Amino acid sequence: MIEGKIIRVSGPLVVAEDMLGTKMYDVVHVSEKRLMGEIIELKDDLASIQVYEDTEGIGPGEPVYGTGAPLSVELGPGLIEAIFDGTQRPLNIIREIAGDYISRGISIPGLDRKKKWTFKPTKKKGDRVESGDIIGTVQETSLITARIMVPPEVS
Repeated sequence: MIEGKIIRVSGPLVVAEDMLGTKMYDVVHVSEKRLMGEIIELKDDLASIQVYEDTEGIGPGEPVYGTGAPLSVELGPGLIEAIFDGTQRPLNIIREIAGDYISRGISIPGLDRKKKWTFKPTKKKGDRVESGDIIGTVQETSLITARIMVPPEVS
């Protein structure tokens, strides 16, 4: 994990140094508060970061942690049942944890990791599959059947 250091904060824009090895659009966590941000410009070892939370109280010298991954969302059963913010944090779970206001730096998976779904395979053991093949289904609601696919670059 790459660890840089904040050199400038201007509202939601943070500039950090020592960010060699990061890529455009990588998600980063800014300061020990772990505010979510995204790299929007790279120049040498400097990264300009759009922070998606209030940057009040953070400043030069604080760490920036690279994730090595772009901003993305999870797809799967459970999406229809929830309401999310713009970074796929489930608002109902956040409310249970933090109340009516989203706490800075809060990080919750988009999909419930504890809920069990009934998986009905459409392939059998030993079948050759590749990226995009449907390997089974999950009945998400009485009207919605989720198709479970082989992830990209997997066979």
